[in-house]
Amino acid sequence: MPIKIPNGIPVKEILEQEQIFVMDEERADHQDIRPLNIAILNLMPEKEKTEAQLLRLLGNTPLQLNVTFIKLASHQSKNTSKSHLDKFYKFYSEVKDHKFDGLVITGAPVEKLHFEEVDYWEELKEIMDWSTKNVTSNLHICWGAQAALYHYYGIQKYELPRKCSGIFAHSVTNRNEKIVRGFDDVFIAPHSRYTDVARNSLVSRNDLMILAESKEAGILLVSSKDRKRIMVTGHLEYDVETLRDEYERDSKKGLDIHVPENYFPNDDPKEIPLQQWRSHAHLLFSNWLNYYVYQETPYQWK
Repeated sequence: MPIKIPNGIPVKEILEQEQIFVMDEERADHQDIRPLNIAILNLMPEKEKTEAQLLRLLGNTPLQLNVTFIKLASHQSKNTSKSHLDKFYKFYSEVKDHKFDGLVITGAPVEKLHFEEVDYWEELKEIMDWSTKNVTSNLHICWGAQAALYHYYGIQKYELPRKCSGIFAHSVTNRNEKIVRGFDDVFIAPHSRYTDVARNSLVSRNDLMILAESKEAGILLVSSKDRKRIMVTGHLEYDVETLRDEYERDSKKGLDIHVPENYFPNDDPKEIPLQQWRSHAHLLFSNWLNYYVYQETPYQWK
């Protein structure tokens, strides 16, 4: 089934070239079904790239989705044009009276700041609080996952000695949870972050479950016991070239950055990296949509 996207959004052409079934609003309005309503709070700087990454994963299911992109009033994007945001995004104030079946909160390049130092922290807290009664299930990614762990559970992040960047092997630690249904015992996932959360701070809580982790990169996948919140500290949605682009960008800035681990063949940045996590990225999103959103959401919100 297709994913419904705003009329004229540039990412449509990219998705159609990849054989992702999408339809615009005009065509979708003639479908006589109850689609799932998914909101995406896109905090990443290059928003159009993140749109493509998320929509290709959300669109690979038998469910029809209506997608609403949310922007913040308390923050002005520097890397995405105002015209794009004005045309394809809505302010939180414009959607807060609506119910959503799912909400995705992305990562953001603000890890080294304390949460309270982030200019949109108060608005983000309001959105997270609003989601507890107005959204069936939340999917938090990277910094968005750390923000959820801090806001809901008081778990603070800490800065790593150096950036965790690369692709790492992870083990499934709880096979009983549907979000990891179909996962291999060991699977690959990308990470790109300067901060982490202590494993002990998660284990000590009886309202959280660790579902997947890595000896090298730490915790990847955490769920609340009520399964309303899924926290992913890595970036399974990343394209194969994303870590390369980040490495080249930071190198040009003169930052003290190391080559992403286990990523380039022979650890040589001149080599072309291989995509090794696509299947589990699709599994994660399809499992979330099916088991945590579709099968839990009411047909008609009250």
